[in-house]
Amino acid sequence: MFEGVFPAIITPFQTGSRPDLDLEGLRANVAWLVEQGVHGIVPCGSTGESATMSHKEHEKVVEETVDVVNGKIPVLAGTGSNNTEEAVLLTKAAKNIGADGVLVISPYYNKPNKSGLKKHYTK
Repeated sequence: MFEGVFPAIITPFQTGSRPDLDLEGLRANVAWLVEQGVHGIVPCGSTGESATMSHKEHEKVVEETVDVVNGKIPVLAGTGSNNTEEAVLLTKAAKNIGADGVLVISPYYNKPNKSGLKKHYTK
């Protein structure tokens, strides 16, 4: 089981007409958090930019985080979505990348009933 401080990290972007991921900034932030003694890291958590990121960007952020952490602490990839199929795709990608676990949330906006929630988490 995971315990301790697991910050849901920001996803830095470069400024400009087409904002791209700031991978250098991401890697520096992750390295700094590891040095500060956090117990784990949550890239693409549901508190920020992940809902507007492409699957490619999402996977790249998780991949870069796993690479920087290099097994020192657990990486729990945020894979939540209001779309169950998307959550499943993101969860499988996180597993293939090497995340230690995932953070799945209940669908937002289109809130399912109890039966729908059970189906969402079971899938």
